[in-house]
Amino acid sequence: MPVNKYFGYIVCNVFNAKMVPNLKRESADIAANRKKDHIDLALRAQTTDNDRDARFYYEPMLSAHPEPLAPFQFLNKTFQAPIWISSMTGGTAKAGVINHQLARVTREYGLGMGLGSCRALLFDDATLPDFAVRKTIGDQPLYANLGIAQIEQLHRSHKQHLIHDLLVKLEADGLIVHVNPAQEWLQPEGDRLMESPLDSIRRLLDWFPFPIIVKEVGQGMGYESLVALLALPIAAIEFGAFGGTNFALLEMMRSDDVKNDAYRGLEQVGHTAGEMVEFVNTAVAELGNRRSCGEIIVSGGIRSFLDGHYYLQRLSLPGIYGQASPFLKYALGSYEGLQQFVEYQLSGLQFARSYLKMKS
Repeated sequence: MPVNKYFGYIVCNVFNAKMVPNLKRESADIAANRKKDHIDLALRAQTTDNDRDARFYYEPMLSAHPEPLAPFQFLNKTFQAPIWISSMTGGTAKAGVINHQLARVTREYGLGMGLGSCRALLFDDATLPDFAVRKTIGDQPLYANLGIAQIEQLHRSHKQHLIHDLLVKLEADGLIVHVNPAQEWLQPEGDRLMESPLDSIRRLLDWFPFPIIVKEVGQGMGYESLVALLALPIAAIEFGAFGGTNFALLEMMRSDDVKNDAYRGLEQVGHTAGEMVEFVNTAVAELGNRRSCGEIIVSGGIRSFLDGHYYLQRLSLPGIYGQASPFLKYALGSYEGLQQFVEYQLSGLQFARSYLKMKS
């Protein structure tokens, strides 16, 4: 190429580069700092085969960087992301701050939220300000929470109207019923169930005018329990699977040494989220048109967006994923930190949906 034409080619392309709005002209300082970081961190960033997440195919050639997540319907509400802030705290000193922080971030990012146990509000409104977050959360899903033992006791004492009153004063969209026989059995102050949780839930469904979510609290549920729940007209099942906070273990830690020795091993009983996804998929096929429940919240041991993405891709029903402890960690700090945590989860989900394909 003649020199004058080559010079014109360079000038033309430099001019075009200036005219392309997305073409970044990186400063020498930024480039130098990045290279320095690479050198400083290279030895610390070594990995082995054992470090690889083998659940996905990584396909970098097939997509551009993703757009924001699309809104969708779940629990008859609009979500902007498939994330549920799972029930975590009841009548503690910090409950008010935690719940209002979580409600605020739920509204801002279009998520859903379950309150911690609302048992204290059945007979006394002293702690109501800690739970009354409807104005903060706006129109996003907000679910109150009671244990199966309280449901049974209120029915037996003919005070079930208090369950209805609870939802009215909280302006909640529905009720989470947490089913926790293992925790109650091991808890020094635990309640004893006089009938099966399934029977208590059926009695509640006979008259209760609000949607119901049924969840475990850290041990998960076996196949037969899931089949029975999927046949009921409840809004959703939340796994509360084995792998996150283990309340059976927590209660054993609160007990005496003799009880710990006698019951050792019971805290290891349960089902993981992965197991429960497979149980649900099999149960859906078995039940066919006898299935009444159609939505799932995958929770229990969900440590990152990668776990959430993986289980939701494997699930045959519409679902979202729930987390408690990760949100609690940031809800105890600044709101800006909580915002940043959610934003990174959303961007992580965007990336996963574009570049990670499921292995069979």
